[in-house]
Amino acid sequence: MLVIAGAFAYRVFGGGLMRAALVPTAKFAPPIGDAGAPDYASDAGWIAKPGIANDASAWRPTDFDEAGEDASGNAAVFFVHPTSYLQKERWNAPLDDGESRWRARLFVQSQASAFANAGRVWAPRYRQATFGAFLTSEADAQRALDFAYQDIERAFDAFLRQAPADAPLILAGHSQGALHVVRLLHERVRGTPLARRVVAAYPVGWPITLSADLPGLGLPGCERADQAGCVLTWQSFAEPAEPEQITAIFDETRGLNGRPRRGEPLLCVNPLTGTRDGAAPAEANPGTLIPNAELTKATLQPRAVPARCAPEQRGVLLIGDPPSLGPYVLPGNNYHVYDYALFWSATRADAARRLAAFNAR
Repeated sequence: MLVIAGAFAYRVFGGGLMRAALVPTAKFAPPIGDAGAPDYASDAGWIAKPGIANDASAWRPTDFDEAGEDASGNAAVFFVHPTSYLQKERWNAPLDDGESRWRARLFVQSQASAFANAGRVWAPRYRQATFGAFLTSEADAQRALDFAYQDIERAFDAFLRQAPADAPLILAGHSQGALHVVRLLHERVRGTPLARRVVAAYPVGWPITLSADLPGLGLPGCERADQAGCVLTWQSFAEPAEPEQITAIFDETRGLNGRPRRGEPLLCVNPLTGTRDGAAPAEANPGTLIPNAELTKATLQPRAVPARCAPEQRGVLLIGDPPSLGPYVLPGNNYHVYDYALFWSATRADAARRLAAFNAR
């Protein structure tokens, strides 16, 4: 559940010192009224949105050829970026924090762009919980996440008002953003007419247990590559994988139905096959994003990594020997930061394929 720069901090500080360095010491105190709240009726409330200047989802790898691709997708895509605020001065990021805004834009460029051929992308700014909220069990950490979700819920309402009323929906996110997408599915989509409009949900990089969480989403895990109306997620680890540092935290919590998550298998949909618990060699991977050192550009490398869902390790996604993508690999060979980058082209093809199945249905 750690995000970019977390690996460096972990290696420097270790677990306890990392918490001391990154978990806020002040009490959680939400702003009074709407002070500092994003305005989703304005372009300023969005990182990506149809028609805005410098739409981050319009980013493409430098060697990407869009000419042979059908870009006429009719979906409306709601994408929630992962944690980009790393400070401990407060529990939730202010919208005017320049560093977190810059980092959030990088995430939307490299992640939400994978869905841009399926339709128009909306990616909101929001007062995200700080990175340190994932390193503690303090009640204030949950309050910070609840506060961030309030922004996401308002952004989702604005998205539904602005998108075409009959558009197919794709809901996607990563890490903290995936957590908020899971909550949207559970509280706002499940059992409503919206559920029938969902092409697929991609809460990537967030653990979803098969028995304690998945039934509460109102959509099944994706079983087939051409299936619409289902959920995909994966958590990427090179081998030898040590996911216990993540599952140990997760196992102390309860699922959406109130059941303990301890020991429960996790949903894994292989992004190369589009199937539950699938496996595919590196030759099946159409393109991995390889960023430059400054994170300003990236190129696509086909056949870079394989993918295998590993039920013997709770359902994490194994990607073989550690690929060289950059300095943000987390302890335990955890490639969390690169969950989308590893399978950028495959995710793009997956969304287009599921949208075609939805439209045919």
